[in-house]
Amino acid sequence: MVLPFALWGTAMAAMKPLLDEATPLLVASLRLLPASLVVLLAVVLLRRPWQVDRRDWLWLALFSLVDGAVFQALLARGLSQTGAGLGSVLIDSQPLLVALLARGLFGEAINPVGWLGLLLGLLGIVCLGLPAGLLQQWWLQGPPVLDQQALSHGELWMLGAAAAMAAGTVLCRYASRHSDPVAVTGWHMLLGSLPLLLLATGGDVQQLLPHWSLQQWGLMAYASVLGSALAYGLFFWFASSGDLTGFSALTFLTPVFALLTGVLLLHERLEPLQWLGTAVALVSVVLINRRQVLWEPRP
Repeated sequence: MVLPFALWGTAMAAMKPLLDEATPLLVASLRLLPASLVVLLAVVLLRRPWQVDRRDWLWLALFSLVDGAVFQALLARGLSQTGAGLGSVLIDSQPLLVALLARGLFGEAINPVGWLGLLLGLLGIVCLGLPAGLLQQWWLQGPPVLDQQALSHGELWMLGAAAAMAAGTVLCRYASRHSDPVAVTGWHMLLGSLPLLLLATGGDVQQLLPHWSLQQWGLMAYASVLGSALAYGLFFWFASSGDLTGFSALTFLTPVFALLTGVLLLHERLEPLQWLGTAVALVSVVLINRRQVLWEPRP
């Protein structure tokens, strides 16, 4: 269950340099389209039902629009205009939205332990994503230190992406009521990539292939096949049933994996505040997923 978030944490880092030579819409479409074909091919090879039940078509269309087209477009646009740290903090706030939606739509209980875990998760990603100096200045001087334009560009796109992802996490359960959740994931990625592709190229097929190096195409392949096909296939398979609030809370681990990847592969160093954020994020996931056991007294 943790693998999708580990893949997402590294896929965002892979996408960032690609945006220097391609538009956000093109990167988003090149991420979704190949991934959708990989997922649908896997469905056929695994002999899972690939057709979507007619009763799910309307939900599939809405799911494709919100989580396929809108979420990926906002994510790529936000990633091109904000730093990975603050952007990750904003987009990984979506478990709070999912928890509220799941409580209202599916009646999932969120007791005080669960709310504490959600708040600790947000605190953890703040410690992971924001520099210690900025947090210290904000504590002493308040919100004006972030500047009046703080939420006018990339950060605002990331907040929109977080809202779209939260809505998509809930919509996937409706879209797969009578259909295979993995097949629904593949179809929603395919349908969601089409408007992105049309807007990115303007109908000109030659615009589909940016002038990237072999290494950049390798990064795109990683973000598409592993960071999308495998990650989203597993994510929506798990999200289609079970505890939606607890599973979505694992999103708090995404920046943890991104930072640990930098430590292991790029020999980067974590600041003490980031180690604290990692520990807090892990504690929050345990609290949310064990909230019923911890809150309800044993007989």
